[in-house]
Amino acid sequence: MLPFKTIQEAESAIGRSLTTLETIWFNYSATKSDYYLYCHNILFLFLIFSCVPLYYLFLELFFRNSIQSYKIQPKVNLSLSEVFNCYKSVMRMFILVVGPLQLVSYPSVKMVGIRTSLPLPSLWEILLQLGTYFIVEDYFNYWIHRFLHCKWGYEKIHKVHHEYTAPIGFAAPYAHWLEILILGIPSAIGPAIAPGHMVTFWLWIALRQIEAIETHSGYDLPWTITKYIPFYGGPDYHDYHHYVGGQSQSNFASVFTYCDYIYGTDKGYRYQKKVLQQLKGASNVNGEQNGVSAKDCKDD
Repeated sequence: MLPFKTIQEAESAIGRSLTTLETIWFNYSATKSDYYLYCHNILFLFLIFSCVPLYYLFLELFFRNSIQSYKIQPKVNLSLSEVFNCYKSVMRMFILVVGPLQLVSYPSVKMVGIRTSLPLPSLWEILLQLGTYFIVEDYFNYWIHRFLHCKWGYEKIHKVHHEYTAPIGFAAPYAHWLEILILGIPSAIGPAIAPGHMVTFWLWIALRQIEAIETHSGYDLPWTITKYIPFYGGPDYHDYHHYVGGQSQSNFASVFTYCDYIYGTDKGYRYQKKVLQQLKGASNVNGEQNGVSAKDCKDD
C-alpha cells in the first residue's frame, strides 16, 4: 500500500510530477496491500498457462499445412482430448501446488525487498534486472535439472515431465509437485540478488513462463523474436532433450545454451545436428545428380 493519500503528496515526496504510468499505478495500487498486489501472480499464471498455449493450438488446427514444415517432430500428433487431459493435469497441480505456493511465499518476497512504492523503475532498470534474473535462473536451473536426470531424481520426480517426448505448450508446467517446488528456487534467486519493483517481478514471472511454453511448443517458428536473443536455446534445442528422454544427458539449460556448451552437455545435440546436415547435403547432391541423369537421358 502506498504511503500517499493523494497524487499531490506522491509528487511532493518524489520531487517531480508523476508520469502517466506512475499515475495509473497510483490510482490502482494506492489503497491495495502489498500482499494483494503480490497475489496478482496467481491470476497471471492462470491466464498464461491457459491462454498462451492456445496460440500454438490455433496454428495447428487452422494453419496445419502452412506450419507443418516447422514442426520439430512431425510424426507425433496429439488429439484434442489428449491436449485437454494435459491441461486438466496442469490445472490440478496449479490449484494444489502453484496457487498455494504463491499465497505463502509472500514473506520471502517482502524480505528480499521487492517494493510497490513510487517512483516506478525506468525501462533500462527493468531490462537490466530481467536480464539478470534470466541469467541467474538459467545457471541454477541447469544444475538442478542435471540432478533430476540422475537415476533417483529421474525415476522419483522428473519422469513425470518427460511423459511428453514430443512436448506441447500446455505441457511446459506439467510436472511432479516436488519438481514444481524445487524449480521455484532458481526463479527466486535473481529477485533476491537484485530486488526490484513489483511490476518487474510480475514481468519476470510472466516472461519466464511464456518462454517455457515456447520452448515446449513443438514448433520452431521462424518469426519468433526470441531468435534474435544471443545464446537463446529455443524449441528445437529443448525438444531434443525431450526426444532423447530419460537417457538424455544433453541440453539441460532452461533458456540459454552457454551452460551446456561450457560443461559439454550439448555434444549429443550438436552431433545430431551435424549428422542431419550431412544427410541433407547428401540428399541434395543425389537429387541434383538424378536430375542431371534424367536430363541427359531426355536429350539422348
